[in-house]
Amino acid sequence: MLLRVDKALSQLQVAARSESKKLIRDGRVFLDNRRVMSGAEKFDPQIETLYMDGRPLRYEQFQYFMLYKPAGCVTATTDAVNRTVMDFLPKKRHRNLAPVGRLDKDTEGLLIITDDGALGHSLLTPGKHVEKTYYAIISGEATAEMAQQFAVGIEIGEKKLTAPAKLKILSVGEKSEVEVTVTEGKYHQVKRMFHAVGSEVLYLKRLSMGSLVLDETLKPGECRELTPEEAELLKALKSGIA
Repeated sequence: MLLRVDKALSQLQVAARSESKKLIRDGRVFLDNRRVMSGAEKFDPQIETLYMDGRPLRYEQFQYFMLYKPAGCVTATTDAVNRTVMDFLPKKRHRNLAPVGRLDKDTEGLLIITDDGALGHSLLTPGKHVEKTYYAIISGEATAEMAQQFAVGIEIGEKKLTAPAKLKILSVGEKSEVEVTVTEGKYHQVKRMFHAVGSEVLYLKRLSMGSLVLDETLKPGECRELTPEEAELLKALKSGIA
């Protein structure tokens, strides 16, 4: 893949594309041992290394972050009132990053943030049937009958029942602990499903999405870049392999 030098500098937040002209004119930008003469010059980041003031710049076409979303922030790139999930990312990052799907303001857990739009679409499109697993504390006793209802599909006030979901009961009491796995992403879906069967969600945390499992070493509000192995597993969805 060939990439313009000025675009690479912009994505790496070294300089805006308009500002890169001066950096290049001042002789501060090199490709390997060759001085760059124009921002329109193209290079293959897999073969050549871009340098700024003698410092190598590591360029990646896309960035992939795993965030342990805390409760109290909204899943959006900007918000005039609330703190957003983007506030927890490192300052040095690509532009155009965005969360994949949404978690409610009071929901915690795994959230993928990337600038790979095709991957985001693959993870969210219903036809891919990407599983999303949540841990929940619900009011009342979870029952085998509930699990059977989830397996068939739940009426939540839309044209169709929800797609079949898996309900695993972890503990039962005045409050019950469960894991639920869905393949859709309807608005407030998990909460609406439990409400439809006579229960309410008191706490909700996403544990996994597709092949990606929330890193247990992360604390709420912490994030890290995906490992190459994790990113490749997710990319397999985009290419239709998984």
